[in-house]
Parts: sequence; structure tokens; C-alpha cells
Amino acid sequence: MTDLTNVVFLLDCDNTLLDNDRVQQDLRDHLASQFGPAERDRYWQILEQLRGERGYTDYLGALQRYRLHDRSDPRLLEMSTYLVDYPFAARLYPGALEVIRHLGQWGPSVILSDGDVVFQPRKIQRSGLWAAVDGRVLIYIHKEITLADVAERYPARHYVMVDDKIRLLTAIKQIWGERVTTIFPRQGHYARDPHIVDAYPPADLTIEWIGELLEYDLPVLCGAADHGLAPAAEEEA
Repeated sequence: MTDLTNVVFLLDCDNTLLDNDRVQQDLRDHLASQFGPAERDRYWQILEQLRGERGYTDYLGALQRYRLHDRSDPRLLEMSTYLVDYPFAARLYPGALEVIRHLGQWGPSVILSDGDVVFQPRKIQRSGLWAAVDGRVLIYIHKEITLADVAERYPARHYVMVDDKIRLLTAIKQIWGERVTTIFPRQGHYARDPHIVDAYPPADLTIEWIGELLEYDLPVLCGAADHGLAPAAEEEA
């Protein structure tokens, strides 16, 4: 019989630990400066089209498709270098690595992300997140439908899922019920869009930024699913 860890922390990457909105803005600015606003918009249109087709943001795939539109500009080769060598460590949210260390007092943290099999791992590695979780990284196309695989790889009595997309937290809660505590950091454009947020029930715990988790202890994190408890610091007040 597989031994169960008491608790496993599942942490999304983009706009949860890493400011992906800032990454995208930097990419937009770079495209505009190198190719002009019209070509930037053309690339972004392809990127959004691929997102609809594949269910995740495929930056390199969009660059390949962009190239098919009779684009022989040799600077496209430099664009791929810009993407894979981007300084992702500089885009971590304040406190992100400290939160991983904080949670490590009670159980392993696992990066649970959506994305492609080339650029997304590169992002996680270059940001320092891969090393911070000792290589415990899972990348799927639709992570909310792969929970059985997650549980098989990292069996636990209880999970704590931290994600900026309330839709995903709702889906995971529907599947795992009280087996999971869902935590919603209000970071990034999805988390701050009232039309998206208001369409779903609230998470077990809502925070304004990832660093707030440093204020919480394990009983609160695992008990929030039942009681909506306050941070440890408030309990002691």
C-alpha cells in the first residue's frame, strides 16, 4: 500500500508564483520595438488562436506559425532566443520562494502547471522554481482533469491547491471536495476580472498576493476548507 503524505501543496506557476502578465507585456514591447505594432498584433492574434486550439499558451508554437506567413526576417531567430533566455527569476512575485520554504515545514510543494513541454519547463527552471521544489514539477494541458495522476504521483491525505484561476479551483473542489483546500491569490488579469470571478463560488481562502501565505500555519491552511479561518497572526491577537 502506498504511504500517504499528510499534506501536499500544489502551486500553480503563472500569475501565482510568477508575474506572467509582466512577462507578456515585456514580450509585447519587444515585438513592437523589433517588428512594429502591426506585426506584434499579428503574432498575438496567432498566440490567442493557438490558445483556443490547444488549451494553453504556446509562445514557441505561435512563433512557428507566425513564420509560415511568409516571414523571412532573420530577426525571428533572435526572437526565439529572447523567449527561452528571458530572465524569469526577475519576475517572481515577492515572497514566492519564501512561501515554498515556509510550506516545506509541513509537506512537499509541487508545481502544477498548464503549458507546453518545451517553453513551460524552461520558464520554471530559469525562474528558480524547479530547484525550489526539488524537481517536483507537473505540467499538463488541462490539469483539472489529471487529478488522478497527480494523486498517484504525490499521494496525500489532504491537498492545498493555490491558483490564480477561480475556474480551476472550482473544478478541483468539485472533484476532491473536502480533501482539498483551495487558495485564490488575487494576482494577474484573470484573478482581477470581476466578470470571471463572480461567475464562480469563492475559494476556501482568498488572499491578495502569494506572500500572504507566510502568515498562515498548517491547521489554518488545512482547516480553511471547513471553517474559513483567519491567519495564525490574527488568531493569536
